[in-house]
Amino acid sequence: MLTLNTKIEQADQIDGELVLPYDQREKSRLRATMTSGEDVAVFTLRGTVLRHGDLLRGDDGRVVKITAAAEATYRVDASDAHLLLRCAFHLGNRHTQAHIGHEAGVGFLRIRRDPVLKEMLEGLGAQVREEQAAFEPESGAYGGGHHHHGDDHHHNPLAPIPLRQKIHRPGDKQDS
Repeated sequence: MLTLNTKIEQADQIDGELVLPYDQREKSRLRATMTSGEDVAVFTLRGTVLRHGDLLRGDDGRVVKITAAAEATYRVDASDAHLLLRCAFHLGNRHTQAHIGHEAGVGFLRIRRDPVLKEMLEGLGAQVREEQAAFEPESGAYGGGHHHHGDDHHHNPLAPIPLRQKIHRPGDKQDS
């Protein structure tokens, strides 16, 4: 099985595509199937989120492109920026992940489908419609949401590749 563990900025050749919904792109250990049907293992540092267009190099040198899958979402549109900001505030107050988008000069929010949140947003005056779309929520204030090009010159693995994973439980003796 191909193991993907090194994030790179660019490649001369893309050897495969891995289409994943957001909840799988934020996992640090994942077994998945590429569009070709080949199974892969993905190992990333805890807290890493794979974004649409990211490139991962495998243990055999092949490069795989990450594609954000279309998934069940609500698109939130508002009559003006103030209303959209109010919607974003109320979603954030509920610790709801939100994708902030801009299209044809107009801002919008995208959230996972949740009928309770839909009702709240409509109560604020927003227009909410179901949409199958890629979900790319903001990483948050402490999520390391920006990336500087050129940071990956050393092409280090995203995480060590465990030969055997030890599970630590409360009460286990610590090695000194």
